Amino acid sequence: MKDKIDTIVLPSIIPLFPLPGTTLLPRCSLPLNIFEPRYLKMVTNASNTPGKLIGMIQPLNNALEGKKPELYTTGCVGKIEHMEHTNDNRIEIMLRGITRFRIKSELDTTTPYRQATIDFDEYKNDLEAPEHNCNINRLDLLAGLSDYLDKRGLSADYSGIEGAPDEILVNTLSMIIPFQPSEKQALVETESIQSRNKMLLSLLKMATVTFDPSSNGEHH
Repeated sequence: MKDKIDTIVLPSIIPLFPLPGTTLLPRCSLPLNIFEPRYLKMVTNASNTPGKLIGMIQPLNNALEGKKPELYTTGCVGKIEHMEHTNDNRIEIMLRGITRFRIKSELDTTTPYRQATIDFDEYKNDLEAPEHNCNINRLDLLAGLSDYLDKRGLSADYSGIEGAPDEILVNTLSMIIPFQPSEKQALVETESIQSRNKMLLSLLKMATVTFDPSSNGEHH
């Protein structure tokens, strides 16, 4: 049986943090180093709201100078679970993913950061705690990850990875592996853990096959 996650009030308007190549998924943690003045203001303001929520979303493309980049319509709202001010005027935070959302409309605001009205209805299942075992093929996934890392001369803490529940394993790998922004967005938008796992494994295999060590780690 699935249990409801701790109840949290989801507002209809949230601040947006557009960051290319950075995604958040439910029940996963994302450390962020905040240093731009507009986002320092955003984090400070969000930390003083009841939910302490920020919407992580990717820009759709690079903006022309002086213009706001267009955004993908789907992101994930996260709760500030830890916040620490540094001596050099930065703020380090830890976000915990709550649920994905879809942007309904962006607001004209006086704040230096962007805000939008959002809808959570499409992703209601994100608020249901999944079963520990989501029936994914963990051996295939870990083998694909091992091949991907070996090709790049990298290693991973398999003791921590192997002990993670299926959902956390798939979602965390989807977040931390440096796929192209469009590929990471596709992982965010997949409907289920099973489909995200299949896509993740396909992307790992493709990135392994097409890896060119002379191209600074980028695949083509």
